[in-house]
Amino acid sequence: MQKNKKALDEKIERYFNDLFAGVGQSQQLFDLKEELSTNLKEKIADYQSRGLDGEQAFKEAVISMGDLSGLVEDMRQLGQDTAKQSVYSSMANRISIAGTIAGVLLILFGGFTIFMLYFMGLSAVNVVGPGIFIVAGGALLTYSLLTRETHKKYGMNKIRAALYAVSTGVILFALFSGFITYFATVELYAGISASMVFSLVGVGLFLVLILTGTDRRKKRSNRG
Repeated sequence: MQKNKKALDEKIERYFNDLFAGVGQSQQLFDLKEELSTNLKEKIADYQSRGLDGEQAFKEAVISMGDLSGLVEDMRQLGQDTAKQSVYSSMANRISIAGTIAGVLLILFGGFTIFMLYFMGLSAVNVVGPGIFIVAGGALLTYSLLTRETHKKYGMNKIRAALYAVSTGVILFALFSGFITYFATVELYAGISASMVFSLVGVGLFLVLILTGTDRRKKRSNRG
């Protein structure tokens, strides 16, 4: 099953690489390929659910995508327009930097507040409370780092990056809720049970994302 899925992913990647052959590489092209690949996979799955085999489902799905020559030409023109690429990447990276700074500041604020409340002698529940800022900061930091384009990698698709952020946030919230519940009840089993569900959801989502990830590395031979 896993072998067939990998073969299909490689086939879809080859199809879109051939379709956009000669088009200058850019973050916009990378995003478009990911979106088209996701749509094609959904269509293939739909045709297979109707009883078609893998090869026929692929052919029918490609046909159902319609004529993509307009998109190819748009991407070709964009690939030749370095000014537009620069503006797009610069704006996206500025947003990523702002999110990274905000995420780090939230984490630091939560951490310093916890220490401050601890040395003020407040109850353990009150001390752990500001940990919610660490949860929010961790999620925001994850999203911002993943959507940032670097010299070696393209930024991740925003929806996928948001799912990673949710996964990170849920895992951190599992720890937060576990500590809060434990200190409120002084029962270890209560703390474990409070964090268990969130941990399973967060780790499960994270594993799905990891196992279905795409290669974001920039290929030297394809650079414009």
